[in-house]
Amino acid sequence: VDGLSLIVISPGWKESHPLIAKAQAAGIRLVNEIDLAWSFRAELVPGQKWIALTGTNGKTTTVEMAAAMLRAGGVSAIACGNVGTTVLESVESAEKYEVLVLELSSFQLHWIREATFVAASVLNIAQDHVDWHGSFAEYARVKGSILDRASTGIFNAGDPEVVNQAAHWQGRKVFYTLQTPKPGEIGLVEDLLVDRAFVADPMEAAMFCELNEVQPTAPHSVSNALAAAGLARAIGIDNEVIRSAIKKFRPGRHRIELVLEQNGIRWIDDSKATNPHAAQASVMSELSVVWIAGGLAKGAEMNELIAQVGSRLRAVVLIGTDRELIAHELQSNFPNVSVVRVDPKPGHDRSSADNNFMNQIVTEAKHLAQSGDAVLLAPACASMDQFLSYGDRGDRFAKSVREIVGKNDNAR
Repeated sequence: VDGLSLIVISPGWKESHPLIAKAQAAGIRLVNEIDLAWSFRAELVPGQKWIALTGTNGKTTTVEMAAAMLRAGGVSAIACGNVGTTVLESVESAEKYEVLVLELSSFQLHWIREATFVAASVLNIAQDHVDWHGSFAEYARVKGSILDRASTGIFNAGDPEVVNQAAHWQGRKVFYTLQTPKPGEIGLVEDLLVDRAFVADPMEAAMFCELNEVQPTAPHSVSNALAAAGLARAIGIDNEVIRSAIKKFRPGRHRIELVLEQNGIRWIDDSKATNPHAAQASVMSELSVVWIAGGLAKGAEMNELIAQVGSRLRAVVLIGTDRELIAHELQSNFPNVSVVRVDPKPGHDRSSADNNFMNQIVTEAKHLAQSGDAVLLAPACASMDQFLSYGDRGDRFAKSVREIVGKNDNAR
């Protein structure tokens, strides 16, 4: 670090790393990419507004939906940060965006010191990245720190830890809920998503959209739509514009993506479910599941997940380094659920084009599934022990399903 006056830190670096410790001891300024972009913003795009969100799950879908709502309202906007382009690239873009919609991970939030937001949302806080942060309490605190730089907060009223973080914050609070919203909240009234927060009279409600216009119409998808709508309303986007954006929006790849439906069995890729909280939402959206799970748990526990989803499971196909965490909870609480472990053949190369390992997984799931089941890849774990990424894992799953299952003319 000799001779350096500034170090820009990639967000995955821990403060305990020897290089960072040396820099701090030497009084060298440490800055992350978000703050670096913020320092350029006033000169390059004066007047540009930033809105941001964080959460354990649903971040990418929600920032992309919020950006779509803004664009539908005639505002030039882009989703960036922990998705798509970096914030620095977005600030420097020739597009001169009026609004940046930032997806922020806990790693990024750990290092932010200067950037501020017109509005910020906390979607949910559940066990994830405990191995990096050292404890769930620290992970939750870092997630909640997004509020330190916001004037309006959009909060998930159904998440206890989010509510706990909101309780200690003094800005304008807007809660969203899957129940009937109170004055000042947004939520559901029968089959309508409604606004009682950004209306002239909070005793009245303005409609965002109909429930079936959110696709897929799963509880967490509806929750994400409410969060995105709250962020868009904070920027001044009209409700009818928000509705048009919701009707057109579809989530990205590997998020409860139907790969194939055949013989009464639905094959679903939710490889993006890389932690227990995401996997729980996915499994609970189905009634009878053959579940493909396992990988790198990142320090998360599996007891609460299994307690919630166990009654929905017909069978489980387990893979990966930390699969015994899941197996133990199943054996202790749902011993009648069939469990099959699948291992790659010796010499398995996760970067190889050969798809034999996933073919084994899908073949086992095919033997276990019956009409009325969903075969669900929602691993509750990260992928890097056996695959290149969650995207690679999902792509390989879809390829195997189409080749092994989807061979007869009844496939659609």
